Amino acid sequence: MTRARRSAAVVLALALATGTVRAHGAALRGSSGSLAIPTWLFLSTGGAVVGASFLLATFATDRRFVRRSHDWTRPIAAPLGVLRSYVAPVVGLGGLVVVLAFGFGAGTGFAPADPQQNLAVLVVWVGWWAGYVMTLYLAGNTWPALNPFRTIARVLPGLDREYPERWGAWPAVLGLLALVFVEVTLPLAEDPVVLAAAVAAYGVVSVAGGVAFGVEDWFGKADPVGRAFDHYGRVAPLARGADGSVVLRVPGSGLVDAAGSTDGDATGGGPLADAGGVAFVVALVFGTTYDGFVATPAWRTVAEAVYVPALPGVVLYAVAYVLGYLAFVAVYRWAARNGRETGDTFVAVDELARRFASPLLAIAAGYHLAHYLGFFVTLSLPLAMAAANPIAPPAPELFVLPSFFGGISITAVLVGHLVAVWVAHAIGFELFPERLQAVRAQYAFVAVMIAYTTLSLWIVAQPTVTPPFL
Repeated sequence: MTRARRSAAVVLALALATGTVRAHGAALRGSSGSLAIPTWLFLSTGGAVVGASFLLATFATDRRFVRRSHDWTRPIAAPLGVLRSYVAPVVGLGGLVVVLAFGFGAGTGFAPADPQQNLAVLVVWVGWWAGYVMTLYLAGNTWPALNPFRTIARVLPGLDREYPERWGAWPAVLGLLALVFVEVTLPLAEDPVVLAAAVAAYGVVSVAGGVAFGVEDWFGKADPVGRAFDHYGRVAPLARGADGSVVLRVPGSGLVDAAGSTDGDATGGGPLADAGGVAFVVALVFGTTYDGFVATPAWRTVAEAVYVPALPGVVLYAVAYVLGYLAFVAVYRWAARNGRETGDTFVAVDELARRFASPLLAIAAGYHLAHYLGFFVTLSLPLAMAAANPIAPPAPELFVLPSFFGGISITAVLVGHLVAVWVAHAIGFELFPERLQAVRAQYAFVAVMIAYTTLSLWIVAQPTVTPPFL
């Protein structure tokens, strides 16, 4: 039995595998590996795992046990003061200089024009968006200290304008949707100059926002990357304690209080309490899905069937993007309305939507790991060699993606959904006074999780193709 087949067997708890699906580390036209298991079994078992985990979670009805499980912490000795105050800002600024220098200098003799050998492309997509983001939901959010634009805005004189409360997270929602669409439709992974220009443009907006409205308000509320990384960090088993120390906690426990409590106590200031906070979480989940879906053969088939030659291809992607996001929002709102009915509660639909949004962040983290782990490992060696010899680094094609990453991708998707189920269970018991009410209110949300599990696994199971008409 191959290593990939053994990995799949562990995840799915099955001994028999026939037929073929292809799993991939899927990013930026990544490679594909094979898992010899039937597609229908692969997808149905993934959904069944999430459903079974919900049934098992319903046996945990002791409120004190549920509460202790996400309140449990253990301090860890870690000297973060110097790293956070001095080392991280220097590293972030240095990375920005490298990206701009090697991006704008591509093809001039200073840096290679080939995107797979250019250090700017490798740093952004391999080192930052793939590798660094993984550390956020595995080891906690360090982006506020590392963010070069935040560092620049902090040393510039501010305008002391008050951030409008009514804006909430809406600038971050629009910014995240714009960033994902730009990443999909523009050659940011193929043209180092375009990538450097996009980074510079984003930096100008970020610094301007920080100067105008203050670093804490802008990068904590309106900046899409900063907000996304904060959300990812809440999934991590490591976090900063009240005194600035590092503490170990149950993975995903930071999501339980992300929306704050309904009674306005000390936990009521979570990021999902902002206007548009739920829309941002849905955008984060949808963005990773859309990014993966447009690189599947199914999207190619649909796009070729409906494409109108008289219109630019980007119009087709825009229509699918808007409709897809609205569909995700509509499905989630349906779950909130249904949860109010099945839970037989007077809690408002908007409040239910806010409280149960944070489990989706565990799903987004699991899908990101599945989407990028193999890609990161495959290209991390070329990235290191490119840093050592930026003028003529080796081509990434020399390095082959190990087939066992297919099984790890499946595991990441399922673990993310299992964490989400437990977080939703904990939130239900915190929100509702009756145990049966807490369980019944989750039915629709779990149904949405099962559907999204199946969709995520299906995307992971597809071979990666170049999106058409771009």
